[in-house]
Amino acid sequence: MFARITQFKMKPGTRDAATAKMNDLKSDIMGMPGMHCFTNVMNEDGSGYVISVVESEATSNANAPKVAELWGQFAEFLEGPPTPVGYDVIAHWDKG
Repeated sequence: MFARITQFKMKPGTRDAATAKMNDLKSDIMGMPGMHCFTNVMNEDGSGYVISVVESEATSNANAPKVAELWGQFAEFLEGPPTPVGYDVIAHWDKG
């Protein structure tokens, strides 16, 4: 498995609207090929990370155009472009 961890910063006052947009896009996000899980964490100041775990690095790379399209729908909320970094998954535990 492969994890893409993306740092982002939302503009002040946009957290609720950005969260609503994310929830509207859930089926698009979770419907990407090879998607195992998606986690979004964000502080009150709008700083946060998206952690997505997919089948492989190749799958993550193949999903890149769709991911860019999805991030594009948050352009009005973002202070700047998100910064993704990828990692091999060593452990992925979930109690469900």
